[in-house]
Amino acid sequence: MGQAYSVLMVCTGNICRSPTADGVLRQLVAAQGLQDVVEVDSAGTYDYHVGEAPDRRAQQHARKRGYDLSNLRARQVAGSDFSRFDLILAMDKGHFAALRQRCPAEFQSKIQLFLDYAAAFQEDEVPDPYYGGAEGFEHVLDLVEDGCRGVLAHVQHQLAARTPS
Repeated sequence: MGQAYSVLMVCTGNICRSPTADGVLRQLVAAQGLQDVVEVDSAGTYDYHVGEAPDRRAQQHARKRGYDLSNLRARQVAGSDFSRFDLILAMDKGHFAALRQRCPAEFQSKIQLFLDYAAAFQEDEVPDPYYGGAEGFEHVLDLVEDGCRGVLAHVQHQLAARTPS
């Protein structure tokens, strides 16, 4: 069976926030046994780091919580992503605006703010930890874990709605 549902996480350069969300959601999906049904990927709005592994600090903090980001490589959002993915999640309002600007009209509804799926945090943007210290990466992980739990619940609901009873 092919991928029944696909999620794309998007930040600026695809080396901190979106690969962290990608890695966390992949692990949650695998824990539910859905890795053959749900595709998870990440990309950046800009091509600053194409081909690079996630930021070493993002990897280090994620590893401490049991997430492995080492196999991920940065890429820029492609035009085909808008038709290919079911859900495109922007880490902040700037990414949301950039995605909406590039996205064909028929796919606009796929673009949403990632933290709209968070339950424990009231923030609406995942802050960029790149220029800060360790606490920024930990806060990103807190937000991402919360948001990914909500995304997974949404994906499971979508899959259930697609499955004939």
